Amino acid sequence: MSLLATARTTFSDRHVACARATVLLIEDDAQIRTFLTPALKAHGHALIVAGTGMEGLRLASLRQPRMIIVDLNLPGADGTEVVRRLREWYEQPIIVISESNREADKIVALDNGADDYITKPFWIGELLARLRVAERHIARRNGAQEMSARIEVGALSIDLAARRVRLGGADLHLTPIEYRLLTTLARHRGKVLTHRQILREIWGAAHIESPHYLRIYVRALRRKIEPDPSRPRYVVTEIGVGYQMVTSVSTEQLS
Repeated sequence: MSLLATARTTFSDRHVACARATVLLIEDDAQIRTFLTPALKAHGHALIVAGTGMEGLRLASLRQPRMIIVDLNLPGADGTEVVRRLREWYEQPIIVISESNREADKIVALDNGADDYITKPFWIGELLARLRVAERHIARRNGAQEMSARIEVGALSIDLAARRVRLGGADLHLTPIEYRLLTTLARHRGKVLTHRQILREIWGAAHIESPHYLRIYVRALRRKIEPDPSRPRYVVTEIGVGYQMVTSVSTEQLS
């Protein structure tokens, strides 16, 4: 059965639960876009469509979708490259669709950051099921984050629920941007965040080429949290790449 016929056959299956997620579809095949668009919308998804990899990267940055579906065979930047570039900053689920059933292609896509891989032709019901699985993963992750609403590193304590930061038991007064910078780094502690990732998270996609904003606020934040801002122990610099909040600080480091 053809992909289009399969979609028409299963399109009326309205008992599937609505996921209510914004999905970005990056697909250059007009026929596939034609049947996937109404099918996904009918099942509760708000859909954004891009016909090329570069357009998909631009829309992902501007619209911040909850999930992304990427075709591997795209003009210009191919799907694998799109996934790799998305994973430089995008943390939500990415599902790859492809005509290739080769194990090597699946491994490359998954190794570059895809969460799932569906081979064409596929049932629309299968794609919807994969989207529901991705939604459950998001819900579990968000639930785990809510349960871990307090982050402690050395003498630094961040209560995310109360929006309260303490150092050595004393309250710290941070500006809104300083607080967002600190919590962004803290949520990803132990991981290097690139300048672009941090700029996009705090100031938005329009400022990803403005690293001077970031340097100014990192210096201000260090003056408030570091025992010696000239030798930072909490927020360390990865030269030419970005910044990282460490996972632990010893007593010796703080003395």
